[in-house]
Amino acid sequence: MAREIAEQPAALAATFEHVLPLRHDITRLAAGRRHVIFVARGSSDNAGVYGRYLTEIHAGRQASLAAPSVATLYGANLDLSNSLVVAVSQSGATQEIVDTAEWAKRNGAAIVGITNDGDSPLASTADVALITQAGKELAVPATKTYTTQLAAITVAVDALAQRPGTLDADIARVPDAAAKMLSGSVEAAADLLAGAHDVLASGRGLTFGTTLEVALKLEETCLQPVRGLSYADLKHGPIAVVDSDLVTILVAAGEGPALPGMTELAGIVREKGSKILGIGGDPTFASRCDVNLAGPDLPETLAPLALVIPAQRAIEALARKLGLDPDAPRGLRKVTQTD
Repeated sequence: MAREIAEQPAALAATFEHVLPLRHDITRLAAGRRHVIFVARGSSDNAGVYGRYLTEIHAGRQASLAAPSVATLYGANLDLSNSLVVAVSQSGATQEIVDTAEWAKRNGAAIVGITNDGDSPLASTADVALITQAGKELAVPATKTYTTQLAAITVAVDALAQRPGTLDADIARVPDAAAKMLSGSVEAAADLLAGAHDVLASGRGLTFGTTLEVALKLEETCLQPVRGLSYADLKHGPIAVVDSDLVTILVAAGEGPALPGMTELAGIVREKGSKILGIGGDPTFASRCDVNLAGPDLPETLAPLALVIPAQRAIEALARKLGLDPDAPRGLRKVTQTD
C-alpha cells in the first residue's frame, strides 16, 4: 500500500496523457444528452460523488448517482435516451456494474466506462472507454486506482463543459501537487486516530467524496467503524454525538465556498471537546485542528485528486501501528462481486 501511494504522481500523469486525447470523443458522444449518471460501488462510488459535484458545478449539467439494484434486482424500464452514463470500476469486472451499464445502454443511454483494465468487460461495453494508467494494484485498499479514476472523471466532465479545456492549466499541475503530498510526517495523525474511541468524518461539496473515501479507507484498512457525513447533515442532528470520546476528521480544500463553513465547524466541534484531524484547508482552518495534514496547492475543482494522499499515508501508518496488514485487510478481496 505504501509503495502504491507513492506511485500516484506518475500514475496521474500517465492517466491524463492517455485519456485527454479522448475528450472530444466524449463531447461528441454526449451531444444532445443533458443528464449524467454515475454507476459505481465502493471507492469508485466515492469517485462518482466527486464526479456528480464537478458535473453540476463545472459542466452545468444535472448529475446523479445510480442505484444499480434498480437494474440488477428490479429490472426497471427507464427512458435513458437523454442520459450519459459514466460507469466506474477499477477492475472493470464487477458484474453488477457491467450489468447496470449494459442495462442502461439497452434503455437508450450512451456509456463512458472508466476502468484500469482495457481488456475488461466494462471497457468492452462502453461506447468510450477511459483506461486509467495506474498499473497493477496489489494492495486490497484502492489508492492509485482511486486517484486515477478521479483524473479520468475530471477529463470526462470537462468534455461536457461549454468550453472544454478550461481546466487544462491546472490539470498539468496535478502530478507535482500530488508528489508534494508524499512528504511530511503523518505520525501525529496516526497517533491521534490510534487513541480514538470513535471517529467521525465530515466534508462538503467537491471534497465530500474525499471525506467518504477517507472514512472507507479507515474502515477497511484499520477495522475502525467510521461515519462519513456532509457538513450540512452533521449539523442537522448527529452533531449531538460529538464529544471528547470522538475524533473528528474534517476535510477541506484550500479555497472555495465550502471552506468558511468547514472552518466554523472545526470551532463547533472543538467546543464540544472532540479532537480534530484536519486534512487540507487554509492556515485559519489548520489552526483550529489538533493535527492538520496540509492539502495540495490546487483549486477546489481539482483538489480531490491529491487531497486524499496524506490521509492514505496516515491510514497506512495507523494500520501498522495497530499491528494490522494494510495490504490485505481481513475479509476483503480486490474484486468485490455484488448482485
